[in-house]
Amino acid sequence: MYIDQFADYLRLERNYSPRTVSSYCRDLVLFLQFLESVDAELNLLTADRDTVRLWVVDMMDKGEATTTVNRKLSTLRSFYKFLRMKGITDKSPVQGIKGPKNKKPLPQFVKESDMDKLLDEIELGEGYMGIRNKTVIAVFYETGMRMAELIGLDDRDIDFSSRTIKVTGKRDKQRFIPFGNELELRLHRYLEARNEEFGPMQGAFFLSQKGERIPRHQVYHLVKDALSMVSDVSKKSPHVLRHTFATSMLNHDAELGAVKELLGHNSLQTTEIYVHTTFQELKEIYKQAHPRA
Repeated sequence: MYIDQFADYLRLERNYSPRTVSSYCRDLVLFLQFLESVDAELNLLTADRDTVRLWVVDMMDKGEATTTVNRKLSTLRSFYKFLRMKGITDKSPVQGIKGPKNKKPLPQFVKESDMDKLLDEIELGEGYMGIRNKTVIAVFYETGMRMAELIGLDDRDIDFSSRTIKVTGKRDKQRFIPFGNELELRLHRYLEARNEEFGPMQGAFFLSQKGERIPRHQVYHLVKDALSMVSDVSKKSPHVLRHTFATSMLNHDAELGAVKELLGHNSLQTTEIYVHTTFQELKEIYKQAHPRA
């Protein structure tokens, strides 16, 4: 009876869609069924906080996603708010109940073998544009810098004598990222191609085909197109290459604190998510390789 009244309220007074109303009612029916399974005497008006907590535990034990559990708790809050508004009850068993924290999705990354194929075997265009595109991919993968940091690079930020790149990150915080022989060769080759295309110049490091600082949308699309050639990750963005850099570093025994500094993170907790990523990769390898996994 109360569920039907609530449905009418949502439909007629709140103008909720039939689909949304149906979803709310389904959640309430499931809660009522749970109450009856716990105690035949329990109902929507006699349920208390402990009962709601039991329901949360039961859903989690059954493998319900945290987003689903929190959505159902939200339904209960709306339902008991309605009952109190109508004077049917003066309490809410959901008051003070906190739902489980939603798990942050693990960052996606590209396999090392796919990155090797992309950098060593596949051409990303002809002439200056092809060399520039390949260099952009290499800089992302071998330094872990953000897209805004790459776009903002100037010639003066590249120090070939010390093999470091000065990066200006969030809140204008600067850091220095080292680079190795392979990236040094790519950077020199890119500068040679750029000089041939536009003549000697100083200023923005990566240029568009018009000789201007490369715009954000061009960087995004060239990375997306390049990753589409080798990987099936759902996200194909510059940030995925940043994730790939961090994951590769940790997979090859880099210290977590060092990766934090290279990425420009303020907190070690931000960097720790990549540890979970590498462990997840190990689990997948184990499941695929071990005969009794």
